[in-house]
Amino acid sequence: MKILNIFKSIPENLDKEALDTLVQQGDFKIERIVSKGHTSPESGWYEQAQDEWVIILQGAAVLTFVDGEETHLTVGDHLNIPAFTKHKVSWTNPDIETIWIAVFYGNKVT
Repeated sequence: MKILNIFKSIPENLDKEALDTLVQQGDFKIERIVSKGHTSPESGWYEQAQDEWVIILQGAAVLTFVDGEETHLTVGDHLNIPAFTKHKVSWTNPDIETIWIAVFYGNKVT
């Protein structure tokens, strides 16, 4: 088996947020997301058919929900976002990489 490190292989060029699928099987998926000042597109909200559990391993972020609630996340903070909950990333630390782990489960992973 090959050992990998979640803090390695981060792209030097982060013009776009980096998304890496680490594990996927059936309706279960784990992604590493690397942000550096990135936010969600102005054009819409994330609203997936899966529950999503996220944790911040490095950096910081703010999630905004369609009802106006803002959730500030720092290292070690984790949150479960139920399926079909409209949300967006409204801020990530522009000075260092924010490394997230997102776990999608339930229903069909797209």
